[in-house]
Amino acid sequence: MSLKSNSHHLINCSTGCSLSLVAMLLLLLVHNQALAHPLDEPTQDEQNDNAGVVSGRLEQQRRSAFNPYVVSTHKQNYVLPVSYTSNLNTDVYEQINEDIPDYLNSEEVKFQLSLKVQLNENDLLFSNDALFASFTLEAWWQLYSKDVSSPFRETNYQPEVFYLVPLAWKPFGGSTSAVLGLEHQSNGQVQGFSRSWNRVYTGFLIEKGNLFGFIRPWYRLPEDAKETPNNPKGDDNPDILDFMGHGELLLGWRGSRYEFSANLRNNFSTGKGAAELAMSFPLFGRFRGVVQYFNGYGDALIDYDHFQQRLGVGILLSNLF
Repeated sequence: MSLKSNSHHLINCSTGCSLSLVAMLLLLLVHNQALAHPLDEPTQDEQNDNAGVVSGRLEQQRRSAFNPYVVSTHKQNYVLPVSYTSNLNTDVYEQINEDIPDYLNSEEVKFQLSLKVQLNENDLLFSNDALFASFTLEAWWQLYSKDVSSPFRETNYQPEVFYLVPLAWKPFGGSTSAVLGLEHQSNGQVQGFSRSWNRVYTGFLIEKGNLFGFIRPWYRLPEDAKETPNNPKGDDNPDILDFMGHGELLLGWRGSRYEFSANLRNNFSTGKGAAELAMSFPLFGRFRGVVQYFNGYGDALIDYDHFQQRLGVGILLSNLF
């Protein structure tokens, strides 16, 4: 089999199939952002009327939650046309064809699209609580690797259901909220390249004005061990917690022009983890520029046990948070 025909097995469907899915999600996101902009992106005065930037954003989104033409943003939505990694994980692709790593580039396109919908129209258990369903698509696209037909090197899919409730505790004049959720994350690949895990998590959000912190410990739902390495049943990555850790800490600050965020995780037993830092700035119209830096393990699921540094520059389709 030729190198080019083998390269398509980096993903489950062809590049054209993936691009069609991405285009549909991107059009949906931009369309909904245009419809929801007056409600979805609170002004500085509106933010000051709320206890924090995160709860202020959620309150604005609640006002349009049951508009049938609006789907809200969830995590960051961005496109990084320029993204460079210091240590591309080429070893795993030698299983497809030993020549493929020679054609993969350290420069690639990275993007993320993340949407959510609110499921309850009225309070469920407590005042102003909310139940959400969300979906996040993250992709690493070898656009500049023309000799192997510019494949999607990795694509991660993350459906999620979570419940959020504001708390009465307001330390230092700020606000707090609690979150409980269930999420699945996988790369949708065939045996040998498949990576996946399921988690339940709880979270605690504290915020005041333009500053917030969110700590989210998780518990991985156990899976049976594989009977053979190529068995489709069983755990694809039994040691994933050694590298991804048992939780994460998110920090964010929003100024009048700039935003900064940090996502930190670590396994204190193994000493392995990761840090992702981002800064956004005004670009044009409603769009913002973004610089993103990653250091550690698990930039993508296929790289969960692979260390690298990544630096990317691109465009935010929504705020950092």
